[in-house]
Amino acid sequence: MRCRWAGAQADDAEVARAVVDRIVAHVLAGNPRDAAPAVHEVLGEALFHERSRLEHASGQRADADREFWAGVARALRHAGAERSAKLLREVVARYAGEIRGHFDARVYAVATRALPVSLSALLNGLSPAHLVAHAGDLPNLEENVVLEGEIDTLRALARVGTIILAPTHSSNLDSLLLGFAIYRMGLPPFSYGAGLNLFTNPMTSFFMHHLGAYTVDRSKTDPLYRATLKEFATVLLEHGRHNLFFPGGTRSRSGEVETHLKKGLLGTGVVAFKNNLRAGAERPRVFVVPATATYPLVLEARSLVADFLEKTGRGLYLPAVDEFNLLHRWIDFLRGLLRLRLRIRLVIGKPLDPFGNDVDAEGVSRDGRGRPVDPARYLLVDGAIGDDPERDAEYTCGLVPAVLRAYRADTVALPTAILAFAVFERLRRSAPRLDLYRLLRSPSDELTLPVAEVASDVERLLGDLRALARDGRIRVSDEAADAATVVRRGLETFGTYHPVPVIERSADNLRVGDANLVFFYRNRLEGYGLDGSRPALPPDHSAHRV
Repeated sequence: MRCRWAGAQADDAEVARAVVDRIVAHVLAGNPRDAAPAVHEVLGEALFHERSRLEHASGQRADADREFWAGVARALRHAGAERSAKLLREVVARYAGEIRGHFDARVYAVATRALPVSLSALLNGLSPAHLVAHAGDLPNLEENVVLEGEIDTLRALARVGTIILAPTHSSNLDSLLLGFAIYRMGLPPFSYGAGLNLFTNPMTSFFMHHLGAYTVDRSKTDPLYRATLKEFATVLLEHGRHNLFFPGGTRSRSGEVETHLKKGLLGTGVVAFKNNLRAGAERPRVFVVPATATYPLVLEARSLVADFLEKTGRGLYLPAVDEFNLLHRWIDFLRGLLRLRLRIRLVIGKPLDPFGNDVDAEGVSRDGRGRPVDPARYLLVDGAIGDDPERDAEYTCGLVPAVLRAYRADTVALPTAILAFAVFERLRRSAPRLDLYRLLRSPSDELTLPVAEVASDVERLLGDLRALARDGRIRVSDEAADAATVVRRGLETFGTYHPVPVIERSADNLRVGDANLVFFYRNRLEGYGLDGSRPALPPDHSAHRV
């Protein structure tokens, strides 16, 4: 099914103007009699955060920012109410201008007519010369990406309301994967926030901007910037623009599926729905759809887990170079997918409303007993749609557990994760006195296990996983038919991409080549209580994401 353009929508410039008007009005409303003190406080805080950020920043963008903020500081010293309000508008307009994309339906239509693999490579900065040189190595995404779950329901809801697609985040490849999946499901284009690092290549930047992406600069800590970003996403939803958010915030460093979510962007669903009701919008509903991506291999696994261990291990590990930014690692990764016909699994979860209720294909919200509920009633204050930020925040808190349950239920247990889990747990049982970091630093001759013992562990794991799958708490890959298949397929997959074999076979033994990566792939099955295992991750690991 090919993508259909949804028709007339507000362009990004119009959205940015609405965002500026709202943010400025909100700040000025804080002190209507004399706006100057309130605005001075907001701008002073912005100056502090931006000066701190720019202390160690370099490049043309940083130089331009320094010049801009120096001008703001000079003007603010003697600014009265009127001048302060103008400065506020200038700052918010600058933020909104940085964030906004330049979506162009014509560019989207041309790009999506190209071969998906060519578009995929182009979006990630591969030059035409490399495309020609390695054309035979690039996989066919139609074969290598498996879409499953509530696809028909998602299509139906996209016709009666606005979608927030809320996926897990394992790799920078996620944006590419989800963009391709949206196209393949025949959905109109989604707007999505992408990290500033994905806009550094001029060719990549052009297509990212014109295909629905807007910029998220995670180095900016100014609350005014964050408010502008959140308002931008809210206004997009109000204009009927489907959105894609990564509610985990950033890529998982440890390899585990999300256990905590950031509520800021998820909360835009409640606000947009409320504003739509007030405005009498034709399609006021907003639906939150979890999505879970499971990879047999993760392109940046080595650098992600090294970063995780460096932080949790208090400097015991040196950071690795991010493979996502290395062209030859992209080629190696794509070759690996093709060689073994490895499949990335993307599961579309059961839709929710912004309050955490299940939603059926007709867009009807249903409570825990399956009874229909009117979501507008959640927003009433004295019989009318009313503002209550604390109440709305609590609603989003109620949505978070439902999204997290979907992530766990829709994770697919693949041979690489199952094999890594069995190997890591047996190593840990063999050295019970070693903590995680000492275990991972063990000499390679101590990280060798008999194949028969590992296969026995895998068989028990499969029994546990199938029991969880029957209860709807996880999915099990069709490649995990039995222990022998899991061991064989896991070893084959690990041998296709990583420079040092993650696990390899030598006669009747399995030898660990990269213990950090065994730990990383094992963690995809963390938290399910498998095989009597105890938690492998430090208790505060959820804070360590990139």
